[in-house]
Amino acid sequence: MMKTRAGVQRSGCPAVARTFAATQPSGAAAAAAARGVAAWVSGVAPATAAARPAAASRRGAHVVTAAAAAPPAVATAAAPRTREEEVLAQLRNVIDPDFGEDIVACGFIKDLAVDEAAGAVAFTLELTTPACPVKEMFQRQSTEFVKALPWVRDVAIKMTSQPAKPLLPESGRPGGLAKVRHIIAVSSCKGGVGKSTVSVNLAYTLAQMGAKVGIFDADVYGPSLPLMVDPEVKVLEMDPATKAIYPTQYEGVKVVSFGYAGQGSAIMRGPMVSGLIQQMLTTADWGELDYLVVDFPPGTGDIQLTLCQTVAFSAAVIVTTPQKMAFIDVAKGIRMFARLVVPCVAVVENMSYFDGEDGKRYFPFGQGSGERIQRDFGLPNLIRFPIVPDLSAAGDGGRPLVVSSPASATASTFMDLGAAVVREVAKMGAAGRAPRQTAHFDQEQDAIVVALPGEPEFLLPPGVVRANDTSATSIDEWTGQRKREEAPADARPVAVNPLGNYAVQITWSDGFNQVASYELLDELKSYAVPRRPVSGGSASGNGSVSTSLPGGMQAQAQLA
Repeated sequence: MMKTRAGVQRSGCPAVARTFAATQPSGAAAAAAARGVAAWVSGVAPATAAARPAAASRRGAHVVTAAAAAPPAVATAAAPRTREEEVLAQLRNVIDPDFGEDIVACGFIKDLAVDEAAGAVAFTLELTTPACPVKEMFQRQSTEFVKALPWVRDVAIKMTSQPAKPLLPESGRPGGLAKVRHIIAVSSCKGGVGKSTVSVNLAYTLAQMGAKVGIFDADVYGPSLPLMVDPEVKVLEMDPATKAIYPTQYEGVKVVSFGYAGQGSAIMRGPMVSGLIQQMLTTADWGELDYLVVDFPPGTGDIQLTLCQTVAFSAAVIVTTPQKMAFIDVAKGIRMFARLVVPCVAVVENMSYFDGEDGKRYFPFGQGSGERIQRDFGLPNLIRFPIVPDLSAAGDGGRPLVVSSPASATASTFMDLGAAVVREVAKMGAAGRAPRQTAHFDQEQDAIVVALPGEPEFLLPPGVVRANDTSATSIDEWTGQRKREEAPADARPVAVNPLGNYAVQITWSDGFNQVASYELLDELKSYAVPRRPVSGGSASGNGSVSTSLPGGMQAQAQLA
């Protein structure tokens, strides 16, 4: 896990290979890992970064890496035949930290030109997104590795990105959304947690990272965007012929809100509101966008369901606060998005702490909820924001903080959030070619079968998984003590359903519901049992195996 200046981020670069081959390092990637790398933000020593567990790599808990202190010497085992091959061999030392693939295998290198007489090398480095948070790292590493060749004196790199292409064909998204590449939901299950502040600053952070961005305020009852963003044109215009709504703009970001549609109270029933929001979102002429951030109204009702059913969202960000009650609300939101097949890629814990004048850090609303949410649901990113008066003051003044104070510590944390969103969305863009993690219950084997990318599947006794439930239902969130009695020996899963990309929800025969993250299942791998031959039929409980668990617990796994 990588600690940031004001939050926690658990993954690496968003640049995703156009031609994705495998998620495990190989070849030059393995060599680079063996040499050791340094963290780009946290300053982790090379030995620490190199020693991170393989399990963390599978979970996406990567450290964004930078080049080693000195580029490696040119390989001598199999000398390249041409100067171009020498350059490509050096560029294979530049590794995409998410997938362990070098930038040559990723297909990022274009238009390579070599002038040996002049000692000059030029090429285009084409990334999949203009918002890649480590593009400067790629550029720096590429320059260093190529210049390590004794005959190279000058390296010219043109940085570019692929044109924005929607993940769905134009027919897959209605109206003005046809040319929008990714749609990001920012949601909370209760009001007053700073969701709109996070939405607006996230949108402008993505724009600062180089992306084309829009933001849609989906709250008809209390639109916040007109207060937080003060564009020169404050009224939306409509084309009388096409009925298309033209977004207004502020600092290069397209914005649409019911608050820009005219004055007056909005007293409408739920279905009317849902229809109005759907119409505004889908008829707005967004044009070509890399990211459209949708600021959801609070809750998990008809409006939220209608939005998710109308629009193919790429991902969701959940905003919460540290209070105990917030845990329950966040769980509702995550489950809602999971049912609608919208993966949650980050949890934002707002108003998490403040730093006192005495140099100490205080947590006035408690701590631990964010980590529990992340652990229980296997979410890859937890970002914390402190209590900062300037953040709300900037919003009230019509100029987001990341625009008015881009060098502030809070703006840096928003950059961490933006990098996390870009990275996770880009990884999902390659999911069709990448191995997926899965889990299901095999009745014949009487085991939960787990498959993680790059590894053979393994079988866990049901009792082991049940005994290690870490949710608030089984473990007291604040004392850490186990609350439930031991499960019945004959309890078995009756359903194992995906819960987003990072966990499964297990419904047990005694009525208990358990959320098990793939991280937890991976940690239980040492209790795996071998696959046994079966003669047919379902497993029956005419035998059992007792498995020792940490803390002296025993788990009963019924075997045929």
